[in-house]
Amino acid sequence: MATTKWVMDPLHSEVQFKVKHLVISTVTGSFRKFEGEVVTESDDFQDSEIDFSLDIDSIDTTQEARDQHLKGADFFDAEQFPKITFKSTSLKKVDGSDYKLNGNLTIKGVTKPVTLNVEFGGSADDFYGQTKAGFEITGKISRKEFGLTWDPITEAGSVVVGDEIKLIINAQFTKQA
Repeated sequence: MATTKWVMDPLHSEVQFKVKHLVISTVTGSFRKFEGEVVTESDDFQDSEIDFSLDIDSIDTTQEARDQHLKGADFFDAEQFPKITFKSTSLKKVDGSDYKLNGNLTIKGVTKPVTLNVEFGGSADDFYGQTKAGFEITGKISRKEFGLTWDPITEAGSVVVGDEIKLIINAQFTKQA
């Protein structure tokens, strides 16, 4: 079977993260600039090759001062490491529309294997005759494993920023001719 390339549609996709703050609440943020592509040989996307990257400078937590801190050396160090990248090693169907996505995630120059959950929403043609495929990708990573180790403690002994980062990516891809 011939290979098919799909390109991420930034107008119909979003990349979000959630992290605990002071152990009592959750901060949600997103990245506004990203790109990704899928190369597949099957209609169900199993065993696809997936490449994805996002620009650290596009981080948005709705608080400019916090965004600047996250871009700085305490966290992502965007000047030295401007992108987060992901390259798949496998995509396997678990059952129905559920898949397991394994790959290598690189943050701040540190590459680690990760496993993400994928729900395939299906595919459809839009008003322009383009074939689209939709996915929701979720998972959790440890920020400290990727060198994001800024970790002050409050006077009461609480952690300021949690270690576990929840990832939520809603992605729509456009089939290339």
